[in-house]
Amino acid sequence: MFPNNYETVFILTPVLSDLQMKDAVDKFRTVLTENGAELVHEENMGLRKLAYPIQHKNTGYYQLFEFKAPGTIIEKLNTEYLRDERIIRHLTVSLDKHAVDYNDRKRNGLVGKKKQTENEAK
Repeated sequence: MFPNNYETVFILTPVLSDLQMKDAVDKFRTVLTENGAELVHEENMGLRKLAYPIQHKNTGYYQLFEFKAPGTIIEKLNTEYLRDERIIRHLTVSLDKHAVDYNDRKRNGLVGKKKQTENEAK
């Protein structure tokens, strides 16, 4: 079975200490790797304002994982998200080849820059 590409984002409650936040992130990294996922990219987006209050909270710690894994892992990951009281929201999406290419270009700083024409190069 060929692995699929996924991206998951979860929001941790803002009342956690830095150590508690790192423990939660490590827990979900371990869930992914122990179930056969290969982490492609990981990004801690930090404390951000929420678009609307969730559980009477206006901010949360955002964490993103991009990974390759068999489709069976998603159900296990979602179950772990729902069981953990530190998670206030989560979203996992499947990435097509265009999204994978876009994420790769974004990481390499190629997104948002104008293409250089021959005249500008001289």
